[in-house]
Amino acid sequence: MQPCENYKSPLLLANPITQVADIPYPLYLSLQGKYFVGYADDMEFKNNTIAWAGLINPPDSKVNLHVYVWTVTNTGNLPLQANIWLNSEPPRKATISQLVTPANTAICPLPVPKTKLLEASNVEGYSEGGINIIERLVDPEVTLASDANGVLIFPPGGTLIITLSYPSTTTEQGLGRVAFGWSEEQI
Repeated sequence: MQPCENYKSPLLLANPITQVADIPYPLYLSLQGKYFVGYADDMEFKNNTIAWAGLINPPDSKVNLHVYVWTVTNTGNLPLQANIWLNSEPPRKATISQLVTPANTAICPLPVPKTKLLEASNVEGYSEGGINIIERLVDPEVTLASDANGVLIFPPGGTLIITLSYPSTTTEQGLGRVAFGWSEEQI
């Protein structure tokens, strides 16, 4: 084996690396205008009703929905029950939340998500079909958060729905808030 004679010479690369950055993937998506945040506020429910909020990926969206984070905040006086549903049919009587924005507000014009954040209060009935993956009690003035890191993926027509209700009989009005962070991948 011959000794390396040019070890003191600078290394020349065909494509020199000028800068390397390690950034979180959600930041990378945000820089591209593909990361969105939104919430449903002032959600109300009573003893025999529920409130719900959900990310609905329309059948004609041509995007896969990747959920990165969801939160449930109990702004009422009693513990509430939160159920997280994958690909269920949402209860009817919904409105589109106006509290949605791209995370990167420096882009002009602002990107518009294809996914819809729907919400409803005081609804009779529950989600139909799908899979109830999480059932949690949320104490008053507490926020339950889940960092899904984009592993919850919904094709066109898919849904992520969070329902809020009381786990037991009461005459009090329940109050809550549900928030989401998500990205959209063109397919």
